Amino acid sequence: MQRFLFLSLIIISGCSNQSQEAPTTISPGAYQTEQYLSLLKEKSIGLTVNHSSLINETHLTDSLLSLGINVTKVYTPEHGFTGTVSDGVSIAYDSADSPFELISLYGKNKKPTKEQLNGIDLMIFDIQDVGARFYTYISTMHYVMEGCAKNNIPLVILDRPNPNGSYVDGPVLDTAFSSFVGMHPIPIVHGLTVGELALMINGERWLENGLTADLTVIPVENWDHTIPYSLPVKPSPNLPDDLSISLYPSLCLFEGTIMSVGRGTDHAFQQIGHPQYPDTTYSFTPRSREGAKWPPYEDQKCYGFSWKGEKPQYKFSLQPLIQAYKKMNEVDFFNDYFKRLAGNDVLQKQVEMGMTESEIRATWQESLNQFKQKRTKYLLYN
Repeated sequence: MQRFLFLSLIIISGCSNQSQEAPTTISPGAYQTEQYLSLLKEKSIGLTVNHSSLINETHLTDSLLSLGINVTKVYTPEHGFTGTVSDGVSIAYDSADSPFELISLYGKNKKPTKEQLNGIDLMIFDIQDVGARFYTYISTMHYVMEGCAKNNIPLVILDRPNPNGSYVDGPVLDTAFSSFVGMHPIPIVHGLTVGELALMINGERWLENGLTADLTVIPVENWDHTIPYSLPVKPSPNLPDDLSISLYPSLCLFEGTIMSVGRGTDHAFQQIGHPQYPDTTYSFTPRSREGAKWPPYEDQKCYGFSWKGEKPQYKFSLQPLIQAYKKMNEVDFFNDYFKRLAGNDVLQKQVEMGMTESEIRATWQESLNQFKQKRTKYLLYN
């Protein structure tokens, strides 16, 4: 059982600065308590949060409790409240030492049930996202929106900057391949904050049966999509810094292949490798650790290539995938998970056929342009 520690929350580790310093005046939605405290008074409040739900160095939960807000239930996404649980691992909480009920929205219980929402007058969602379609925090947000809509619970989203929010790229998801790692017909890099995406989910009627949530978004102050943003804490166990976050949209596709993305090392999503990779000039060895229990090729030396030490470049590229596929020359390079990450059954075939990146990009450009046009209706920031 995982015992919940909400007071004296230990921040795991900060992300390194990007090449251009973000202004210190950026104020995420959670910081602007004057904008939403009046909505919470004399109500039973539910929080969908994790370790990233901070106001400076104080957790949102502690801040609201200190202000006399009646927080009765706390819901958490993948990786749990502390953000240290390995990917794919379910969580069981012991609420004995907590003033509120703790509920995991991961594993078999991804959707909050009517019983789990019972007694809540208002829900707050405050989790730092990284702007990639397959990052599951936005799937949790979708199900929270749906649960609130079904049970007539108002939802307040405390918005935060998107570190990959300066561009939009990648294939738009074919809804035939919807899953928890891709629920919406959006590209891999969608260029939206969670608040903007929530507005799109509502506006496009993507919730079950066309429901819409009673939604309030508290926007970020002094930020727009052109301003770099370095996260104060790593958003999940295997995105340790800005470089990993910038590479994540491109390298996460490798999770649907035989390659390792460096889970179980200090440089996850900054390197890829395999024990039989033919170029042996670079290597790493995954080890089991907190946040990466039983990583692929545990205790085996993997050969491959690395981006360690490079400055973050905020762009989506298929070149690493195409090059690794050619190098490995493996019939079974891809697994079934790849189609869910790609959001279609076309990309794998295109890589296997030997198409160039520019040729592949041309096939998704029309749908990408249509999404970009649709996206403009929901933007809160220039």
